[in-house]
Amino acid sequence: MSLKLSIVIVNYNVRDLLQQAIDSLLDACKEIEYEFFVVDNASDDQSVEMLQSHYPTIKVISNNINIGFSKANNQAIKQAKGEYILVINPDTITSKDTLSKTIAFMDEHPEAGGLGLRMINGQGEFLQESKRQIPGISTVLFHFSGLSKLLPQSKFFSSYYAHQVGEFETAEVDILAGAFMLLRKKALDKAGLFDENFFMYGEDIDLSYRLKLSGYQNYYYGNTYIIHFKGQSTKKYNWRYIKNFYGAMLIFARKYFFKF
Repeated sequence: MSLKLSIVIVNYNVRDLLQQAIDSLLDACKEIEYEFFVVDNASDDQSVEMLQSHYPTIKVISNNINIGFSKANNQAIKQAKGEYILVINPDTITSKDTLSKTIAFMDEHPEAGGLGLRMINGQGEFLQESKRQIPGISTVLFHFSGLSKLLPQSKFFSSYYAHQVGEFETAEVDILAGAFMLLRKKALDKAGLFDENFFMYGEDIDLSYRLKLSGYQNYYYGNTYIIHFKGQSTKKYNWRYIKNFYGAMLIFARKYFFKF
């Protein structure tokens, strides 16, 4: 039987959260034919040793340096044999019904290139980035200048988020969140893998956009959820975070809005 699902996690120094994420995923895919990859970006917290001792069936790719999110995901995706590829963060907990429900939706919607879902934080609060729009140049400027946070009720300033779609609804959206991207392998074959010019942040926006340019649709699925403990692997690296976060939007703007 061909594989239904390839799970891909990129890990960097979040061993305990990684183990929690893996356990929840294994519980969620008991009835699914799957394979599991973890790409470790030179963690120094014994992550690889934990994987080797606790999860012998997981395929571990261990890098000697931190090569970034895009390159690391691509390493595994190039080896993946599943009909669908789940790119998911290590700082997540997956509900038991998440994979069965989202895969069933993708099976029923062959036009779907990718699917995201309802994400909540550790306090149970809904994360607005679960459903997003393609960021036009004005949206990029307003979002990353902080104006969208200062004026959250303004549709003009906060148009980065797909407010027209309710939290518990299922509907077409533009952009999937990199914390959980269920991707159709055939769609990736057409649109291409992650753009490796993005080290971290922005690669999910770019890939989502290219899926749409390739003729596929992206969906937000509100009938199940994951918990996302945001930013756990980057919170200690403030300057690096700022550089990658804002640099990613510059890369996106140069790629699609400005040719320079």
